[in-house]
Amino acid sequence: MPGPYDVVVVGAGNAALCAALAAREQGAKVAVLEKAGFDERGGNSYYTAGGFRFPYRGIEDIRGVIPDLSDAEVEGIEVGSYDRNAMYDDVMRVTESQADSELLEHLLTNAYPTVQWLKDYAGLHWVLMYGRQAYKVDGKLRFWGGMITEAVGGGAGLVDQEFTACERLGVDVLYGTKGVSLVTDPKSGAVTGLRIKDENGFSEIETKTVVIAAGGFEANMEMRTRYLGAGWEFVKVRGTRHNTGDGIKMALDIGAQSYGHWSGAHAVAWDYNAPPTGNRRIGDLYQKHSYPLGLIFNMKGERFVDEGADLRNYTYAKYGREILKQPLGIAFQVFDQQTIGMLRDEYRIKEITKAESDTIPGLAADLGIDVGEFVRQVEAYNAACKGGDYDPSRLDGVGTEGIDPPKSNWALPLSKPPYVGFAVTCGITFTFGGLRIKANTAQVLDTEDVPMPGLYAAGELVGGLFWHNYPGGTGLMAGSVFGRTAGAAAAKAALGK
Repeated sequence: MPGPYDVVVVGAGNAALCAALAAREQGAKVAVLEKAGFDERGGNSYYTAGGFRFPYRGIEDIRGVIPDLSDAEVEGIEVGSYDRNAMYDDVMRVTESQADSELLEHLLTNAYPTVQWLKDYAGLHWVLMYGRQAYKVDGKLRFWGGMITEAVGGGAGLVDQEFTACERLGVDVLYGTKGVSLVTDPKSGAVTGLRIKDENGFSEIETKTVVIAAGGFEANMEMRTRYLGAGWEFVKVRGTRHNTGDGIKMALDIGAQSYGHWSGAHAVAWDYNAPPTGNRRIGDLYQKHSYPLGLIFNMKGERFVDEGADLRNYTYAKYGREILKQPLGIAFQVFDQQTIGMLRDEYRIKEITKAESDTIPGLAADLGIDVGEFVRQVEAYNAACKGGDYDPSRLDGVGTEGIDPPKSNWALPLSKPPYVGFAVTCGITFTFGGLRIKANTAQVLDTEDVPMPGLYAAGELVGGLFWHNYPGGTGLMAGSVFGRTAGAAAAKAALGK
C-alpha cells in the first residue's frame, strides 16, 4: 500500500476530486479512494448534467469562464444577470428559510471564483446550457433560471476532466478501495489513518488528514427507509449504486455531529421502467423535466401538483416525492402538439415509457389511467385556462382560474392532438442529511461543536444546506466549493502551514 499521505480523500465524485486538487495545489501528497472500479468511477457526479449555479453580473462574467464565446454567439443570446442576492433568495426560498446561513454565505462568496479555479488550475472547459436552460424568444435564445453553464460533456465530462487533472498533478487514485473506518489517536482523538478494504482484504493506510466526500445514503435501502420513511424502498436510484452512507457512518462512529434534513432528499420524475440504479450509458436522460409545459396525472386520472408553480429549476427536486405518494408511485406527464417540440432531449431517447393517441380517452386507455376521471379533469382544466402572453422562459402568469390544483404559469389548453403521455416514477438523486462542518474550513464538528482534528468533509454528505428542496445546479457548485475548501484546509493542517 502506498503512503503515508498528507491527505486521503474518501470518494471520487466532483467534491472529492476538487478536494484532492486543492490539497495537491498546497503541495500535499494526496490519495483518492474510489470504492468503485475504474469502469464505475465518478460517483453521482457522473450521472448529472454537469450544470453549475453561481452568481454572475452579466455576459462578461460568463465570458470569464467561457472565453471562446464568439461575438456572433453573444449577439444571439440573452443571459441576463444573476447576482448574489438572487441566488441567496432562491436557496432560502426553496429550502423554506432553513439553509444554514454560514454555509450559504461561504458558497455564495466562493462559487464564481471556484468555477474560475477549475478552469484555470484544473483545466476544465465550460459551455452554455443551450438545450436545457434556454428558449427562443423574440429571435434570441433567452437563458433562464440562474443555472446556465455546464461542464463540457455533462457530468461524465466533468469528472473525466477532473480525473485527468488529478493524474497530471500527481494525485494517487486507488480504485476498488473502500474506506471502512477512521483510525484515531487514542489520546487526542485526531484522525491518523483509515481502515480500508480492497481486493487484498482489510488493511490500514496512514495519513495526517482525511476528507470524507463519499456521497449520501440514497443507494442504501435500509437507511432510506429508516430516515426518509415508508415507501422509499421502492424508488429508483438515479446515480451510483455505491453511495450507501459509508462516509457518514464512519464519521458518526467517532463522534461527528449529524446535521441537516435527514428525512429529506432530492427526488425527481424518472422514467417508470428505468433500472433500479443508474445506467452510465443513459446517464441522466431517464429524467423527465419538461412537465411545466404540460400536465401531470396519477392513475386515478387526477392532477396532484401545480406544474407551473415556479421555473422547473425550483420544483423538480421535490416533485419526485409527490409522485411517490401517488397510487403505485406512478404518474403520467401529458403534452399536446403546442409544446411537444419544446421538450428536452430526454423525451426523445428510445428507452422511454410513453403512449400517443389522437384522443384524450384513447391516451388515458393506452396509459392505464382512469378514463372517465382523466377526461373530466382535462375538460375542467381546459375551461379554466385564462390565456395571456405565453413565455416559457419566465413566470408568465398564464394560469388557470377556479380549479385545484391550479396551474400558475404556462397554462395552455390541452387541445391539439396527437396527445403524448410519459410514465414516470420517483428517482432519488441524493439525501440531504449528513455531517456538520465549519463553513470556512469544511472541518467536521463533533457533537459539542468542536472541530475534529484531521477530519474534513464535502459534497452530498454535508448536512444543513438543503432542506425540503433544492435549486438546480447548486449541488455540484457546493461540492466544488466545499471540496476546494476542505482539501486546502486539510493540506495546510497536514503540512503545518
